[in-house]
Amino acid sequence: MTDVLRQSYAKVRRTTAPAHPIVYLHIGDAQTSLASGTGAEPAQVLALNIGAVRTAADFFKHRPPSPLEIETAIMVVEDEVSRARAVIPTGALLYSTDERLHAMATMVSGSQAVTSALTIEDVEGLFNQLAARAEGRPASQVDPPEDPQFAAALLILREFMHHLQFDRIRLQRGP
Repeated sequence: MTDVLRQSYAKVRRTTAPAHPIVYLHIGDAQTSLASGTGAEPAQVLALNIGAVRTAADFFKHRPPSPLEIETAIMVVEDEVSRARAVIPTGALLYSTDERLHAMATMVSGSQAVTSALTIEDVEGLFNQLAARAEGRPASQVDPPEDPQFAAALLILREFMHHLQFDRIRLQRGP
């Protein structure tokens, strides 16, 4: 995974202003990885012990996940995300090429057109819809899938953006 992570970081790095700090985020199946820095190569690489499949398997036994399952997962994900603070440069821009995140952007925009970013408000809106469904309320705007892996990826992204204070994640295609 490290080679793919470094390649993805390098691709994103080529599209940003020289020396501007970036963080490349990949929410994988078993772990969430990030690479950060200001140069052509990442200065820091970190793997967190949370991933879409792993988190879903560990916490989400229902479709949709129950409110208690979501709260329990949040506590674990928050703790793991807090480890990333040490490798996040001040003023960094957040990027990803993850297909799961592109799917979320498509849900938010309501269009198959290429969406280049998700704001924290977009992510919170999707998460609120997931929470509403977990509580048995109907979805009012976007109807997120009941897939536990989607829920886990959304929760990881939400906690990452919220606790590390990113206002948006910029999306690009391909590794």
